[in-house]
Amino acid sequence: MPGGCAVEKFIFQHDGPDVAELAAACCGLRAGWAGGFLAPRMHLRLSDQELATLVEMVSLAANVASWNQKESASDKIAAFEDLESKILEKAGHSGLGEWIEFDEESQRFRVKQEMEERLFYHECYDEFRNESFWDELAVRLADRDLARAIGYAAWEKLSEEERRARTAAWEKRYWEEFTKHGVERVVVITPPGEG
Repeated sequence: MPGGCAVEKFIFQHDGPDVAELAAACCGLRAGWAGGFLAPRMHLRLSDQELATLVEMVSLAANVASWNQKESASDKIAAFEDLESKILEKAGHSGLGEWIEFDEESQRFRVKQEMEERLFYHECYDEFRNESFWDELAVRLADRDLARAIGYAAWEKLSEEERRARTAAWEKRYWEEFTKHGVERVVVITPPGEG
């Protein structure tokens, strides 16, 4: 079984304490690596449908992570992309070859564009971006209105929970506006002399 992948089943093999720690955390166990609850190797057998779902989940996670533009996140994003590429490579040899291609520019495996557009994770990703946009717009505008009403110094002293409680009416008003009109009536008024 080279690379931990069999043709009829997809199998993960990983030697290292992080697998045991992850599994122990998921099960609520505290396992020491020496004499702990878990063996140092993990095998995961997936059906064809489970493999397809895993490919979509990993691709969704990598796409969402790629939006993190902080310099401190670059190593973690690279880890997501490396793992995605590794899983996609194995999936391509395990029955999903028509889904997967190798991108010469990035030197990584990826889901083919024409396939991606038909997959559930693409719908999830688009919906996530859309809902995040409207939610953040309503929350940020409501926060701005609250800060203007009580002063920035007082606003800074509020916890996130206190801000959400005090901005609920503003957020509701913005949600109603955006639901009816989208961004059609959103304008930026530039102060005189600034543009």
